[in-house]
Amino acid sequence: MSGVGKVSGLSMHVNNFTRLQLPQWFRVVTGTVQLIGAAGLAVGYFYSHWAMIAGLWLAVTMAGAILAHVRVKDGIKQMMAALILLCLTVVYLVCLMQIDR
Repeated sequence: MSGVGKVSGLSMHVNNFTRLQLPQWFRVVTGTVQLIGAAGLAVGYFYSHWAMIAGLWLAVTMAGAILAHVRVKDGIKQMMAALILLCLTVVYLVCLMQIDR
């Protein structure tokens, strides 16, 4: 849902990207990247290699989000969503690796 909000230009996301000193076109790119990752996870339900690729895709995206927060010296509260999503993605990838064995 975060990807939809970024692409559609919800004021919360517009304000966050301004605060993070990132251009607004990057907000749209980030939202699109998140939507592609979500679609990859959905396809991954049927084809496990898609799930692995999408999981890595989203993990890298969340790591980038954390770095953006660190760059502007945000506190843990501001980066909590990205941290939680990164952790969930890593757990998902570990579970996928266990299943593929």
